Amino acid sequence: MRKIIIGVLTVFLVGGMSVLAWQAYAADESEGSGESAAVAGDAPAAGGDCCKAGDTTPPLDLIAATPIGGLHNPYNDQVDKIADEGHHKFLSYSCNGCHGGGGGGGMCPPLTNDTWVYGADDDTLFRLISLGSDDLKKAGYHRVKHEVVVGPMPPFGGIIKTSDDLWKVIAWIRTVNPSSQKHESDPPQDMTVPNYQ
Repeated sequence: MRKIIIGVLTVFLVGGMSVLAWQAYAADESEGSGESAAVAGDAPAAGGDCCKAGDTTPPLDLIAATPIGGLHNPYNDQVDKIADEGHHKFLSYSCNGCHGGGGGGGMCPPLTNDTWVYGADDDTLFRLISLGSDDLKKAGYHRVKHEVVVGPMPPFGGIIKTSDDLWKVIAWIRTVNPSSQKHESDPPQDMTVPNYQ
């Protein structure tokens, strides 16, 4: 019994330290560089220019510069070629802590099923991962489907360094959920429809 209690306490301690380290890292990155994409010489893509492979624009800057519906994954035609790199990035940003190492879920929804809570289009996925579910809802999005696991998506837009990295993660997600590929170019949800959910 003592070993079980120590094990549970260790899990909570390590998990809590991981969250604190993640928050400190995000704060350091947002304050420490003090350098925007424009200062670095990589101006965010304007509406029609989005999105290009190799784009070093930070995800939040790209969102700010691109109207809703304007974000499209430049890797859609080559997801299988970059799947390993996208999976590596998925793991390096600790997405597996909530979604499982293969995307099959855990304390958050699986990425391998056909329930896309806010929509399966590229634009919505990019914004959801960058802003997190709370800020996505503040932007006018609402749940269009429901999932058994409903933990909120934390914002990763300040953690994932470049839009290119995020597009590669999304490309990998498409490989573990091939049926989602038919929705990559769908228009984002209509925010004029009332949210009755």
